[in-house]
Amino acid sequence: MVISPLGHNVAAGALRGDPKTERCDTWSPRTAALRWTKGSYFLMSGLLATMALVVLVWWPLVQDVLSYFDPHRPWWTQLDWLLLGIFGVMTLLITAGADVRADSLTIIVAAVGGLVIESWGTRTQLWTYYTLERPPLWIIPAWPIATLSINRLVRLLWEGTARLPARPFRRLYWLFALPFLGLMLFFVWPTMGQPFTMMAFLTCFLLLLSPGDHRLAVLILVAGSGLGYFLERWGTTRACWTYYTGQTPPLFAVLAHGIAALAFWRTERLVRWVLDRVVRERWVARRSRGKSSVG
Repeated sequence: MVISPLGHNVAAGALRGDPKTERCDTWSPRTAALRWTKGSYFLMSGLLATMALVVLVWWPLVQDVLSYFDPHRPWWTQLDWLLLGIFGVMTLLITAGADVRADSLTIIVAAVGGLVIESWGTRTQLWTYYTLERPPLWIIPAWPIATLSINRLVRLLWEGTARLPARPFRRLYWLFALPFLGLMLFFVWPTMGQPFTMMAFLTCFLLLLSPGDHRLAVLILVAGSGLGYFLERWGTTRACWTYYTGQTPPLFAVLAHGIAALAFWRTERLVRWVLDRVVRERWVARRSRGKSSVG
């Protein structure tokens, strides 16, 4: 067993893209090329179930979207191709090399983290949703989906940059981190006196001050910001959410997706370390009790 760049315990073949690694018994060349595992079906089922739940619970929102459909115009001209493209790419990413045990913690961390971020932004009115909810619960499932997609992108980038020297990544990291803190300070300044904003800025400051692995941190920032651009572009141009600056989207929001992904990764790694230590201590204690009873 080896440790993947994101701290997951996976078979060595999974990092190499070996189609035999954790595959189902029957595989077609097409599914093998997509790097599907048994967990891929589980994640796909969970994604479809989440979508169905959102549609059922927030049916009025769906009706609002459907009300814009004009039967007198060609249907293909009315489709949101940007949304369909984002959804298609993210679906392929989250199902590639899926590992239910590893991804479950990622989903939990991202959901909780997304709720905290959305609560901060909407309550300070840095951004508002068209439903005026603070925050809307229907947006929370998007955070785990995006985080899993970013993790998959990071694995691809890690494999492609494994032979590059580490020094350029250290420079790239600080070229990103320091300007971002300045950009964040400028963007959130109108709400800087609010506790939520002060905590958010302090968290980002401490997070960026201790990057750990510079290569991995840069890859997470790049993948998160890259995906974040398309998500923010869609949301702001469709008026699903609006920033107080009116930009579609603001640069801060795009880069903040990379920072959020980095924060989720650090949190997940800490939780895994705690859980591993607790399990190890329980195993040692149980083994010691077994030896003493035998003695």
